[in-house]
Amino acid sequence: MKTKSKVKYFSRDRWVQVILLSVVVIVFGRLVFLQVVQASDLKAKGIERRTIDQSLRPDRGVIFDAQGNVLAQSIPVKQVYADPRTLDSTIEKNQFKKSKDDVAKELGGILEVDPQEILDKLNKDLSWVNLAHQVEVAKADEILALKIPGVGCSDEEKRIYPMGVFASSVLGIVNQDGHGVEGAEYYYDKELFGKPGFQSKEQDTRARSILDALNQGDPSRPGNSINLTIDSTIQYYIEQQLDEAQKATNAKSVTILAMDPKTGRVLGMGSRPSFDPTDYAKVAPEVRRNLAISMSYEPGSTFKIITGAAALEEGLIQPDETFDDPGFLRIPPLYITNWDSDQKPHGFITFTKGMQLSSNVVLAQVGNRLGKERFDTYLKAFGFGQKTGIDISGEESGLLLPAERVRDIDVATMSFGQANSVTPIQLLTAISAVANGGTLYRPYIVDKISSFDGQIVQQQKPTPVRQVISQSTAAQMTNILEEVVSNGTGHTAHIPGIRVAGKTGTAQKVDPATGAYSKTDFVASFAAYAPAEDPKIAVLVIIDTPNTEDGHQGGTLAGPRAKAIIEGALQYYGLPVANDTQSTVTISPSDTAVRPAPQQVVPERVPVGGEIVIPDLTGMTMREVGETLAKSELHFNFSGTGLAIQQSPQPGKIVIRGSAVEVKFSPISQ
Repeated sequence: MKTKSKVKYFSRDRWVQVILLSVVVIVFGRLVFLQVVQASDLKAKGIERRTIDQSLRPDRGVIFDAQGNVLAQSIPVKQVYADPRTLDSTIEKNQFKKSKDDVAKELGGILEVDPQEILDKLNKDLSWVNLAHQVEVAKADEILALKIPGVGCSDEEKRIYPMGVFASSVLGIVNQDGHGVEGAEYYYDKELFGKPGFQSKEQDTRARSILDALNQGDPSRPGNSINLTIDSTIQYYIEQQLDEAQKATNAKSVTILAMDPKTGRVLGMGSRPSFDPTDYAKVAPEVRRNLAISMSYEPGSTFKIITGAAALEEGLIQPDETFDDPGFLRIPPLYITNWDSDQKPHGFITFTKGMQLSSNVVLAQVGNRLGKERFDTYLKAFGFGQKTGIDISGEESGLLLPAERVRDIDVATMSFGQANSVTPIQLLTAISAVANGGTLYRPYIVDKISSFDGQIVQQQKPTPVRQVISQSTAAQMTNILEEVVSNGTGHTAHIPGIRVAGKTGTAQKVDPATGAYSKTDFVASFAAYAPAEDPKIAVLVIIDTPNTEDGHQGGTLAGPRAKAIIEGALQYYGLPVANDTQSTVTISPSDTAVRPAPQQVVPERVPVGGEIVIPDLTGMTMREVGETLAKSELHFNFSGTGLAIQQSPQPGKIVIRGSAVEVKFSPISQ
């Protein structure tokens, strides 16, 4: 009996010991595994739980004009947010003495928002709500000074456009996420936006000693900056004429663009109505359209330049060849008439005279000589019916009638700018090919891209697309267009001493209600380039649906606008604008009685950080003023033409970098 009892007791005790020992071994082994084998992984996870990764938005690049003036830049602002649950908890525990109504009133007053709107957000059962975006830093500091539990601020950027509506349709807009959504801002968003980064922020101060020994984030990289081909001086002339034309004609819209015909560089571009891209949300999307690249319209008689150039290139006509123009031409099922057919028939006139008088009858005969196949070939060669490829978003391609559907009457109307639709950028690009000797260039709006430290990343160069006509044909057409300005319908663009080549356009608009051409709505336009022998600038002015007692003719309404821009640009370039006007470039510095020279400046005091001394601009040309102020990181607004005679602030004054200088110019009197 004793033996059996002893064996039974021993067996039970041993099993308990084995089980307990096994548990101890497992637990000990697990501790060794966690504290030794997985120590580094667990330490990292602990840090991760005690930290928050915050995305860092990069600084968006700056947009400059061709002179180095800032057209778009980003400034630091704040987002204001709240944690309603934290605020509720501190109020309930009597750790914060103000009510949510009081908080809403204080925040609403600073943010200039209805307090009820703030209160509605604070009453939500959430741990995070947005109260306001793009708040000025000073206002954010004022909010933080209130020390409201759960209310804080985070970094944001706001895109600003220092010159307001200036070239706004070219620049485009940037959304609250910091990305461009229209214009150059959108097209070059990848270059401008930069590389986002992140930063780890501690939630628990006990983690600080560990975090200090680790990489706390990946810094963001600022975006590249871009320099546009837009020249602020020429753009200023365009903006001025846009305003004046809109006011004088009460038109539905006015569009003007200028180009260097030898390279495709866009020198200026704009339209009315317009908008301030800093406050783009205040206007409808259609107001923000860049009409210079998106407006699709029947160009009217400005298109006769293309028809004539094609026929001259094919040897189908000669400038002095005679055509019969009795005032009408029967091409079934319609009659072709001239804009002045109700006044008098032209009779037998040369092709050059037909262009001077803007004869539809003569050009219809020229178009029929071309025929639909050859005409279609030249239309496509000049770039119509397809996008030009300009580096800005929103471009349309226009519309060409398919060659297989073109009738004889269509060929006739196409020859003087009806039936097909074009965009302004297409038309001016094609006309520039005539101006430069026959080469079609791809238009472009950005000159160069630079990194945040000033290194050039990409330099844009002129891109020839194809040779569309010969130099001799281009010269013939240029001579004809000079006659249009000197002795024809384009006389309003005549500039003494300058050979200006140009063409008027007055196109009937299609009435959407009837599908027929309207008898009251027109598009008045004018295209010109100068100097004709060595063109520096080509300009296209389009006035859509003018409503004025001065009529609707392109020569009357648009011609003077083109003249003003060309005349101002040539003076800016230092070219004489009259036979008896000496060029501002060739006046020697010794001619101080004629051209006053800048004087040495004595600063009113020593400038400190971020300040600059205003230089003396007396006697400088517009180009010289622009270059001088650009070097000093200053902008300028101006009036008049010629040489600088007045400025404000005065030379020697101390201003902050980026300030604007008002400069008055006046012609030199001999």
